[in-house]
Amino acid sequence: MLSYRHAFHAGNHADVLKHLILVQLARYLGRKEKAFWYVDSHAGAGSYALDSAQASKLHEYREGIARLWGRQDLPPAVAEYLQLLRAINPGGALKVYPGSPDLALATLRAQDRLRLFELHSRDVLHLRKRFEAEGSRVVVEHSDGFAGLKAVLPPPPRRALVLIDPAYEEKHDYERVVQALKDSLQRFPGGTYQLWYPQLTRLEAHDLPGRLKRLPASNWLHVTLRVRTPAADGFGMHGSGVFVINPPWTLQASLEEAMPWLVKVLGLDAGAAFTLESQAS
Repeated sequence: MLSYRHAFHAGNHADVLKHLILVQLARYLGRKEKAFWYVDSHAGAGSYALDSAQASKLHEYREGIARLWGRQDLPPAVAEYLQLLRAINPGGALKVYPGSPDLALATLRAQDRLRLFELHSRDVLHLRKRFEAEGSRVVVEHSDGFAGLKAVLPPPPRRALVLIDPAYEEKHDYERVVQALKDSLQRFPGGTYQLWYPQLTRLEAHDLPGRLKRLPASNWLHVTLRVRTPAADGFGMHGSGVFVINPPWTLQASLEEAMPWLVKVLGLDAGAAFTLESQAS
């Protein structure tokens, strides 16, 4: 598990889906004056230089954020996400891709707090350096994020956005995300939870959405973005999905507008498609 470094994949199609939804969730929670916490179970390094040795090895951002960068026909949710990225890249050129913590910090207000967990020893050093000027507003923990959720939920303001997106390099990660959500819902049923997962040909990835829908949550939204037909040899990630528990009522309409556009812009072959479903009590 500790071999995974998100720098190799920063800005790919999965990041686009995950982060435009993250921005929508954080903005919605920020409509109320009362503070909330952003909790990230697998925070990574914070931000990623796209000309680094890691990002340049696979160039995954070229089939992700780079395809959106110069376009003017952006749906509102995509435009809001791109606005934050352009502020982080003020010269106009796409040089840095922000991780989830950077995007969260850009959307949060002075009264809100970030609690970030990262297990990789090198990434956590980058993360701490990135946020050292924020003081107690941002707390970085060098620990397992699944265990960390138990320590911070429920948060003092009783409002939180929780992002769970492990590497899924090991099979038991699929079991751990389901159990983490079960435990979190028992401790803090009113939180907003965003779970990201990869679309792969392996059985665990195929079965995960059904397991998520059986969680004790009456309100959820599930969206997937497939950018290509699954490879005949079963190799590689052909798309990804996001499962949101207690989503804002505005999210489905935003995605109904954004997802067809993302399929058109990010799709690599005729197998590109999206799904969007929800349940509300």
